[in-house]
Amino acid sequence: MAQVAEQAVRRGRKYDQVLEGARIVFLRDGFGGANVDDIAREANVSKATIYAYFPDKQLLFLEVARMEFRRQAEEAEASAMPDMSVRGMLTLAAERIAAFVMSEFGQRMYRIVVGEGERFPGLGQEFYACGPGLIHDRLVHHLSCHCAEGDLQIDDLDLAADQFAQLCKATIVEKLLLGMATEITEAEVARSVAGAVEMFLARYSTKG
Repeated sequence: MAQVAEQAVRRGRKYDQVLEGARIVFLRDGFGGANVDDIAREANVSKATIYAYFPDKQLLFLEVARMEFRRQAEEAEASAMPDMSVRGMLTLAAERIAAFVMSEFGQRMYRIVVGEGERFPGLGQEFYACGPGLIHDRLVHHLSCHCAEGDLQIDDLDLAADQFAQLCKATIVEKLLLGMATEITEAEVARSVAGAVEMFLARYSTKG
C-alpha cells in the first residue's frame, strides 16, 4: 500500500518547497486541521501545484513522514562502519531510535497518527509502512547479517527487531508523550540505550 502511494507522488521543481510547507502546517495543525490553502500559503505555491504533485492530503502527509524517516535511516547508514561490531551496530541503532522518539517531529507525528487514526482509517497503517516499518526492515537486515556471521542467534528476526525498538524507548516515550517530562537528559538516553543493547545481547548473542 505504501509503495503504491509513493508511486502516486509526482516530483517536480517545487517538490521540496511543497514538502517543507506541508511539514510546517501538519505539525502545527495536525492532519485533520491542515488544509490545502494553508499549505499552499506556507509553501508559497498555488493549490494547483500541490495537487499536481499530490492527488490527496494523505499522500502529502505520508510523504512528509517518509522523507524524514528516510533521512534518519540514511544518516544512520552513513555513520555505520563496514566492520562495525554487533554491539556497535545496536548502539548506533538505539541512539537513532531514541533521538527520533525525542524529536519534536517524532512526537508530534506520533500524536497525530494516534489521535486521528479513527477519523482517517488506514492512516496509521500507511504511516507505519513508510516510517517505522522502514526502520524495522533495515534493522532486520543488519540483524540477519550478524546472524550469518555467527554473532547472533535469532529464530524470529521480525520479533527481535520489534523487541529491540521497544527496548530503546524504555523510560523515554511514556514520559514525553504523557507529558511527564519536558525533556530527557543525555544521561537518561545513555541509560536507555545501554540497557537496550545489554538486554538484547543477553538474549541473542552467541558470545556468552
